[in-house]
Amino acid sequence: MIKTDIVIIGAGPTGLFTVFEAGLLKLKCHLIDALPQPGGQCSEIYPKKPIYDIPAYPEILAGDLVDKLLEQIRPFEPGFTLGERAETLEKQKDGSFVVTSNKGTRHQAPVVVIAGGLGSFEPRKPQLERILEFEDKGVVYMIKDPEVYRDKKVVIAGGGDSALDWAIFLSDVAAEISLVHRRNEFRGALDSVEKARELAQIGKIKLFTEAEVAELHGTKTLEAIVIRPNDEAVAPTYLETDYFIPLFGLSPKLGPIGNWGLEIEKNAIKVNNARDYQTNIPGVFAIGDVNTYEGKLKLILSGFHEAAVMCQYAYQIINPNKRYVMKYTTVGGVQGFDGTKKEAKKEVVQAIV
Repeated sequence: MIKTDIVIIGAGPTGLFTVFEAGLLKLKCHLIDALPQPGGQCSEIYPKKPIYDIPAYPEILAGDLVDKLLEQIRPFEPGFTLGERAETLEKQKDGSFVVTSNKGTRHQAPVVVIAGGLGSFEPRKPQLERILEFEDKGVVYMIKDPEVYRDKKVVIAGGGDSALDWAIFLSDVAAEISLVHRRNEFRGALDSVEKARELAQIGKIKLFTEAEVAELHGTKTLEAIVIRPNDEAVAPTYLETDYFIPLFGLSPKLGPIGNWGLEIEKNAIKVNNARDYQTNIPGVFAIGDVNTYEGKLKLILSGFHEAAVMCQYAYQIINPNKRYVMKYTTVGGVQGFDGTKKEAKKEVVQAIV
């Protein structure tokens, strides 16, 4: 039995930052994640994708953000159960919870935090003949390392931010990049749409709108695709390619967590955002993309905020007879469980009247 103060289900950015906020309160954390390494989607799906809305970072790669978070929480010595999925939640007589993984690993804590992002997920695959045959042989659903596509011919399908962002990014990497979307209008950010159209005008992106990928061709590996316009009067385009990457989003699933008696709304966990992000089960919190409430924004920085607020209330559950007075890290510094401490700088500010 692994015993800790807080069991965190999900080792993505929000789960990792929870370790830091809990550590400031001298609370020990243990994280469970079905993936074999920390970082969630940022590590598994798009480690090389730039993120632009992290405070103090005009731009940071998703994988680098995970590295920074791991560096930030190292003094607090979190435990990890990786490559295992949280399967069951059992309330104990003493009020604590036992979370058991699909491999039988048991974790006990007075507080459980679900920070599982979208939950378990799988890519939405287009209904194309032979697509299963070419999976990992030219057909891929997630871009992990852009260098794989260096000097290759690549076709991306989709109309959202991921399709636009990767088409723009790979325009400087691939020998040829094509973007196919069934409509003329895109769902992504306006500046990304404008950038993609600009690159299409100067020939750095082949842009096919109001069209769909209709056929896949090749022997042992993918060799070409057929793009069929929505207008049947227009002839299809036969396009040689090394890779076809349909980016139609993910189908999120809560998995076993959905059977824990939590209040679910549209595949997300309802929480009390007016106070502490607690679920309908006292002692069980949900933060990050996995939760829902009125006005919810599915942003990493929103998850960071929710983690900070949640930890203050988790402290009260774990230490009911203690009163915690919040101190800013600029005053108290940061001290890990190993005794090391980063001292706050004492600065004198002189007012000029």
